[in-house]
Amino acid sequence: MKRMPAIKSVMTAFPFSVDVGASVDEAMDFMREHKIRHLPVTDNGQLAGMISDRDIKLILGPDFAYPSGSELRVREAMVRDAYVVDLDTRVDQVLVHMADHHLGSAIVTRKGKLAGVFTATDACRAFAEFLGEQLRRSGGNTAA
Repeated sequence: MKRMPAIKSVMTAFPFSVDVGASVDEAMDFMREHKIRHLPVTDNGQLAGMISDRDIKLILGPDFAYPSGSELRVREAMVRDAYVVDLDTRVDQVLVHMADHHLGSAIVTRKGKLAGVFTATDACRAFAEFLGEQLRRSGGNTAA
C-alpha cells in the first residue's frame, strides 16, 4: 500500500530569503531577478514570515509611487503569521489547508529552521507529474 508523500518530496528546497530590514524595492527586484513570487523573511537568521509580490503590490498601491518602496522595509509589508509546516507534513494536509485558506504558499521548516517553500506552482508541477504517471500506468492517451 502506498503512503501519502511528505511535503519535502514536492517543495522547493533551499529557498532564497530576505531580511526584515531590506527595502521593499530590494525584495521586489530580487523576486523579479529570480522569477519567484514568495520570499521567506528572516530576522537575524530566524524565520520571521513571508513576503509575496501581492503583499508588495498592496502596500505600494496601484501606482507603485506612495509610499516609496525604497523607504518601506520588508517588515512593514510581510505576513508574520505565514503558514509554516514541518517537512514531514503530508502533502494532502498542506494542500487542503492552502485551498481552505486561499494561500499561495507554505514555508517548510526542519526543526524550526527554513528548509523550503511550497507554492501553488509546486503543487501544479507535482500534480502534472502525478497525472503523467497515471497516464503511463494506464497504457497511454487513447480516447474511448
